[in-house]
Amino acid sequence: MVAMRSRAAVVSALCALLLLGCGAERAGIPLITPDQSQAIPTDLRGSRYCEVIPIFWRGLQLQAEVYNTIGLNDCPEQRWMRLDGRQLAQRYGALQVKLNGPRYWLMNRIEVLAGNVPSQAVDIGGLQMRKRATIAINPLRLLRGERSFLPSRVKLSTIFLFRKGEVVYELINGKGEIYRMQSYARIVDPDLKEADLARLGTRLTLPAGWRFRSRRLAEDSPLRAEGLALVLQDELQNSYQKLPAGSS
Repeated sequence: MVAMRSRAAVVSALCALLLLGCGAERAGIPLITPDQSQAIPTDLRGSRYCEVIPIFWRGLQLQAEVYNTIGLNDCPEQRWMRLDGRQLAQRYGALQVKLNGPRYWLMNRIEVLAGNVPSQAVDIGGLQMRKRATIAINPLRLLRGERSFLPSRVKLSTIFLFRKGEVVYELINGKGEIYRMQSYARIVDPDLKEADLARLGTRLTLPAGWRFRSRRLAEDSPLRAEGLALVLQDELQNSYQKLPAGSS
């Protein structure tokens, strides 16, 4: 009986989401011609950035749009702290808006490949950003809330280069699949530093069969995504991208 009530509640909530989606086809953030600019460092590692991720109905699909400050500004703290996700969702007709930052890159360079999403610029509360990726969202997953260590399929065409001699931080699941940390976050722990990352294995509550490791690269290591990347977060909201099969 309890299970039936639980399923009924999920179905009811899903129907409500569908109704909210009706007529929301034109929702979105107005595009701008940006006038903020910041040179991207030759070595990106340690650079600060922020993301705003609104979720919209697109037809019968839920889609998250990832807007990123890289190349425009370093997400000044005062402007970032003034943003309110609920107010932004109301302003732009989004189902939900996630404020994803501040974050710090761990790769040394990003190369954008042909086929990546257009770099459309927007202004959100005085922070100019470009659209960098889109994510298809399962409505049931949205209803259940965010879950750590659960991969999302991100539409992305990039190469993240980690240079020889750098330390990388990786999660390995029970199948031996490797997810490499692409950025760490000061969302849950505002004092987290790169120097703390090697000890994350003692802080994370990993799924059964998973393990965390840090290691120094013996050679350059490009992490390539051609149209699709699998990305997950740990409970501190550090982000990891899956390495291609055969990588080590």
